[in-house]
Amino acid sequence: MSRDHPIIVGNWKMNKSLEEAKSFVEGLVPKLEESDVVLLAVPFTLIKPSVDASAGSVLKIGAQNMNDASKGAFTGEVAALMLKEVGASFVLLGHSERRKYFGESNEFIHKKLLRAFKDRIDPILCIGETLDEREKGHTEGVLDSQLAEALEGVKNLRKLKIAYEPVWAIGTGETATPDIAQEAHHFIRQWLNGKYGEEVSSKLLLLYGGSVTEETCKTLLGEEDIDGLLIGGASLSLDSFVKIVHDSRYAKRDVS
Repeated sequence: MSRDHPIIVGNWKMNKSLEEAKSFVEGLVPKLEESDVVLLAVPFTLIKPSVDASAGSVLKIGAQNMNDASKGAFTGEVAALMLKEVGASFVLLGHSERRKYFGESNEFIHKKLLRAFKDRIDPILCIGETLDEREKGHTEGVLDSQLAEALEGVKNLRKLKIAYEPVWAIGTGETATPDIAQEAHHFIRQWLNGKYGEEVSSKLLLLYGGSVTEETCKTLLGEEDIDGLLIGGASLSLDSFVKIVHDSRYAKRDVS
């Protein structure tokens, strides 16, 4: 994957039945082009049927979470190798809902990230500030600590992607303006440049997530440091998701 073609990632969260998932994927696949970079993060129970329904297409299926252990007495948890076994090619880590509702710390997310690298499943690291943190001017400090703690000791980022998802814009209908989103993405890229150098930072894919809609996707993707979108609610509607994928093909970007 390169920065000159936007990546579109849908996150179904805890939604869709088996039949709904199969119908969605079977409806999506024929509308994709060979050059599209489209991923779907689905509930654990829908990974294998979604993988089967998308076989032979460019669509990639992944998970929304995983544990940091390879196996063991962790009731209700799922390991990276288990995800890979059923066909998942990537996993979301550190989503704000995991942080907020399940108390996931930067330290735990760091351990899960290391496990993802070790077991070779591509991680998408989610970071972002709350409304209170933004209003107090702490956005950059929050992003700095989330990045520093999650990536501590990580020397090779390999296939990592980072999604900036301002918590105040998730599920609220509020979307960061292109300027606000670009400002945060630029900070993240400069942070990566300072730690890993320009060769790494210039190639790493940065995604924006936060109530993305058909109306906002093209303007967001037009920003220099926004390489893709992490889409929640709009990914549940086949028509809306297809429209976003379609519009992403025509987003004008300059990543030189």
